[in-house]
Amino acid sequence: MDRNDIFLFIKKYFVDTFEIPEKKINLKSSLFEDLELDSIDALDMVGMLEAEMNIETNEKELKTIITVQDVVDYIIAKTSQQNNADLNSQATV
Repeated sequence: MDRNDIFLFIKKYFVDTFEIPEKKINLKSSLFEDLELDSIDALDMVGMLEAEMNIETNEKELKTIITVQDVVDYIIAKTSQQNNADLNSQATV
């Protein structure tokens, strides 16, 4: 997935799950102020990311996620870390 695919995935998730109008969702949208998510919504989003993107999250990193752009960047960082780990394990086999 590239950056745009991830954004579209996140946007669809917000529209389908939280019934947020598409026009409100852009990369600069604040999760809590603009999109009006609460802490339970944020936990739901984290659970979905872990399941759908097969990534592990940690509380310290999650506290830095404020905007939709932050979510996209986080997914890219986590999936590239995972891909690098997969490549390293294959190289040692």
